[in-house]
Amino acid sequence: MAQQQFLHQRPIQNPFTNPFSSSPLSNSSASNRPISLFSRNGLLLLLALLVILGVFLPWAGSPLFPFPNRLSSSQSRWRDYSLSQAAKFVAKNGTVIVCAVSYPYLPFLNNWLISVSRQKHQDQVLVIAEDYATLYKVNDKWPGHAVLIPPAFDSQTAHKFGSQGFFNFTARRPQHLLQILELGYNVMYNDVDMVWLQDPFQYLEGKHDAYFMDDMTAPLDHSHALPPPGKKGRTYICSCMIFLRPTNGAKLLMKKWIEELQTQPWSRAKKANDQPGFNWALNKTAHQVDLYLLSQAAFPTGGLYFKNSTWVKETKGKHVIIHNNYIVGFEKKTKRFRDFGLWLVDDHASESPLGKLE
Repeated sequence: MAQQQFLHQRPIQNPFTNPFSSSPLSNSSASNRPISLFSRNGLLLLLALLVILGVFLPWAGSPLFPFPNRLSSSQSRWRDYSLSQAAKFVAKNGTVIVCAVSYPYLPFLNNWLISVSRQKHQDQVLVIAEDYATLYKVNDKWPGHAVLIPPAFDSQTAHKFGSQGFFNFTARRPQHLLQILELGYNVMYNDVDMVWLQDPFQYLEGKHDAYFMDDMTAPLDHSHALPPPGKKGRTYICSCMIFLRPTNGAKLLMKKWIEELQTQPWSRAKKANDQPGFNWALNKTAHQVDLYLLSQAAFPTGGLYFKNSTWVKETKGKHVIIHNNYIVGFEKKTKRFRDFGLWLVDDHASESPLGKLE
């Protein structure tokens, strides 16, 4: 009897007004009535959906977005990975080999790594990633060998020499090197548009504070002292390859370099990079720092190695690290390396700790 009474009860009317209708509706009738896409209700629902997507989709790549695109546990680990942890992990015999890389230049990193691996020094390499894409990519393939020191840069932009982006990128170099020195390690810095032909460590004679290479052509029998200043009142030492010991002198040089970059910021007129600041720092601290100019026959500038075939023949067998400078542009650098048989990633990617990059 109770069941029959229940079945014959009238449905309870909804006292509220449906927001998509001009008249009150019961729960029963609302649920049974389909909503057409072209009706007023359908159009309002579609508009609401578009608003929601417009608000939340931009956050899809953010760690704050609580959906499938959030950071993996591995990515979170590498975000928290510190420079001290990374340096301790890669250091061998108290020495770390450092490069700084943004995502567009991963092919050059891989090319350089192949040459370093051939000299059995790849385990000492620490990649300072300038963006999170590089951090994740390198550590995914080679765990522990990349670290990011905030802030991170845009991963999609390949900054050209002389641009403000290039200056911002390179101006952080002395800060990175100083931090590693403060941790107590020797540090060798390389640009990744370089190729090792021999082991450079055998050329680091003595116990000097800082070792570097000249960007200007010098006599084959040049001394190892800092060259005299050029027309601009400073030397033309390349900041592309530097070896530093954790001495007070080397730390002073890095601090002075940082200071010079702060007092001579980038401008559209000057289109500066970090190298003039490095040279002013060298010139102003030369009486306080034990400096050593590396042999140019062993560490030639690109202006010599790629443009002076006579010099290359005279110095054959002496070349240690080749720098692909005195040329601007990703494609041009790649072509020149290929032309001289130094673009190794095409046929020898398996020799890199990163393997073949897709």
